[in-house]
Amino acid sequence: MREKAEQGIFPSRPPLGYRNNKAERTIEIHPDNASIVKRIFELYASGQYSLSELRSVIRTETGKTPSKAHLHTTLINPFYTGNFVWGGKLYRGTHPTFIGPDLYERVQGVLRSHNKPKYGKQEIAFRGLLTCARDKCTITAERKKGKYVYYRCTGHRGKCDPPRFREQEMSQKLGEIVKNIHIPDAVLAALHESLGRHQKSMREESAAHRVGLEQRLAAVRRRMDQGYQDKQDGKIPEDFWERKMSEWRAEEQRIQTAIKGLQEASADNVLSAKRILELANKAYSLYLVQNPAEQAKLLRMVLLNCSIDAASVYPTYRKPFDTIFQRAQSEEWSGRADLNCRPLAPQASALPG
Repeated sequence: MREKAEQGIFPSRPPLGYRNNKAERTIEIHPDNASIVKRIFELYASGQYSLSELRSVIRTETGKTPSKAHLHTTLINPFYTGNFVWGGKLYRGTHPTFIGPDLYERVQGVLRSHNKPKYGKQEIAFRGLLTCARDKCTITAERKKGKYVYYRCTGHRGKCDPPRFREQEMSQKLGEIVKNIHIPDAVLAALHESLGRHQKSMREESAAHRVGLEQRLAAVRRRMDQGYQDKQDGKIPEDFWERKMSEWRAEEQRIQTAIKGLQEASADNVLSAKRILELANKAYSLYLVQNPAEQAKLLRMVLLNCSIDAASVYPTYRKPFDTIFQRAQSEEWSGRADLNCRPLAPQASALPG
């Protein structure tokens, strides 16, 4: 089973939207359930539905009654983007996909926002975003006189020294985090040019790879045709033909999946890279004109976590904003490779030799 996983073949029953093709020993898209799964992703990505509400809509539209737990499992399953987890390890699969990476990421963002702690009717912008640099406790907040918001350490590990911060002061401190990932206009233009060259190179590589895959596909189909003719002529026994035909069909599907992956991978990844660069270029100017709630949303896009004391903030940036921060501080910009934006090529082990 581990060997199958390393070849990119999921060694178990696939999730909703797929089915096992026992004759060909492959995993294929279910003609009916795949549309239900795609509808689940599209509805939830809108951000307008809780899992309970999503369950009701799906029941009304399709008659299916998935549990909330099943919906959650479906929405976080990387299988739909071409990956799968087996034995605690992530593998790149050879199965076809019908959920795009952008849709999947939008859903993960909605899940993160829906899973954050609820603090009642009056949401406080930066609560849940910070920890105390002194004792690692959470920075909480409270509203005074109905309008003034103060942030402080919870003090769960004993009395803590850092002062209380007013929301405006906290906003200014956190703004430095966004300011520190700024990409200058000239650098942005150079990086865009580098991405353009990279995209052209990827198209050329993809075209060459596609030609090779199509040649292999044609060779497999010739073997299938010849094998069938040999069976008809009595040159090979029925059981041998069925076994070889199953192998050839599995090989045919893996090559077709690889060809489809070439079509999807490059443009999506380059587009994502351009969006990240443009966000870094505009983030601080956007931050300055936003209200605290909008500022907090922007911060959550670029931060994994952040601690604070009386003097400073100590951010840990998400990838690739950590690299952008390092380059911004050193003013060493060397193009696309620094941002780790190169699309993943199909794994060699996923294709027949």
